[in-house]
Amino acid sequence: LVPRARASGPLRSRRRTRAGARGGPRRRSSDAGGGSDSEFALGEAGDKDSARGRAGRVEFVHDFRAPLVPMPNPSVVLATAGYDHTVRFWEATRGICYRTLQYADSQVNKLEITPDKRYLAAAGNPHIRLFEVNTSNPQPVASYDGHNGNVTAVGFEKEGRWMYSGSDDGTVKIWDVRAGGHQREYESRGAVTTAALHPNGTELISGDENGNIRVWDLTAGACSCELVPDVGVAIRSVAIANDGSLVVAANSAGVCYVWKLQRGAKTTAHFEPLRKLQAHDAYVLKCLLSPDGRLLATASSDKTVKLWNLDGFTLERVLKGHQRWVWDCVFSVDAAYLVTASSDASARLWDCASGEAIRIYSGHHKAAVCCALNDSAVDA
Repeated sequence: LVPRARASGPLRSRRRTRAGARGGPRRRSSDAGGGSDSEFALGEAGDKDSARGRAGRVEFVHDFRAPLVPMPNPSVVLATAGYDHTVRFWEATRGICYRTLQYADSQVNKLEITPDKRYLAAAGNPHIRLFEVNTSNPQPVASYDGHNGNVTAVGFEKEGRWMYSGSDDGTVKIWDVRAGGHQREYESRGAVTTAALHPNGTELISGDENGNIRVWDLTAGACSCELVPDVGVAIRSVAIANDGSLVVAANSAGVCYVWKLQRGAKTTAHFEPLRKLQAHDAYVLKCLLSPDGRLLATASSDKTVKLWNLDGFTLERVLKGHQRWVWDCVFSVDAAYLVTASSDASARLWDCASGEAIRIYSGHHKAAVCCALNDSAVDA
């Protein structure tokens, strides 16, 4: 299949955008089942919410304080990973895998690319490894150790100076990418399944297995707000609009809760309920707002991805083709395309306008449960 011609071409670099964070469901630490779909594992809950500053352990192979050798930035970085212990880089438009990294310690739960496209964070159990993107070096340049369970969320602030993570050990951590160690730790009362950074850069929103959504004030070092939309129903994914105007949380009952926030506000203390959307009749494993603020994507264990128009929350497209659970998705910067990752061991590139799969990325031997895409322009 060949993508239809567009004025600027598919997945072209167009403008610089803020890096979004991606959260996801908690996964088992073993590879039993070879990537089969199964119920989510339950974890021990923490005792209380608290914030503590504590040094974490980071092993560096590369000295971030030393001058870095200049390297060209690829226009499009697309990576997938999962239960076959590999991370694969793809030529997005051709569907060819051009580089494979081994992740021997565990499955890979989440991927995130730094805003400058130089590094890829791969979150497993219980480590986070940082790899160089545009190099043949197969080894991680840094390892972030401090979690005691599966890392279920990872992301970077807009300049890439610090990183956040969430884990089923019940904590959210903030890491200094260059200096090493986690500078702050937040304890939740349940296994953290998802986390996303607010565009204001000072607040982090997390969800957990017990159905709690918490806003962490990174300046005050404390939980500033707590929501429980459906007691006991696990939150699987949280998404925040690029302009900070909307927050969406998806749960195991297939429901997406949408709240309206005040644009440009320094804090998100007030959540105004906007919509309760029964998006699927099965787990929603990922929800994501498009960069242009027009669409909501919901990926589900029912093997489909749905595209919802935020103007009225009408169903615009149902993306069908995956044979098993769809765990993750990511929009292109212009919101024209969507990449998905599935337990059927493949990833797909979809045209959002037509709902057609125009590329299939095949190469994983077990479930592909996460994907990362950065096709935005990078300032010189």
